[in-house]
Amino acid sequence: MPNITPHVCRHTYCSNMAKSGMNPKTLQYLMGHSDIGVTLNTYTHLGLEDATDELCRMEDLENARKELEKHKEEKPVSQKMFRAI
Repeated sequence: MPNITPHVCRHTYCSNMAKSGMNPKTLQYLMGHSDIGVTLNTYTHLGLEDATDELCRMEDLENARKELEKHKEEKPVSQKMFRAI
């Protein structure tokens, strides 16, 4: 069984919060670091799976933008179907 210490839990917490999308400056504050580099370079551990997930998220975002652009090009239904007499 691995040796789990409170310090290991700090690394895990920091990595999980970064993966969830927490603002890095907020995470720095919560971790009590005076330097953002310590938070991001020492306590945050991300890997290939995290990079793959982020690229998929960006691809989904681009597809959603293309879908919105497609709908912007559609002309609205005319309201001139009835003529006032």
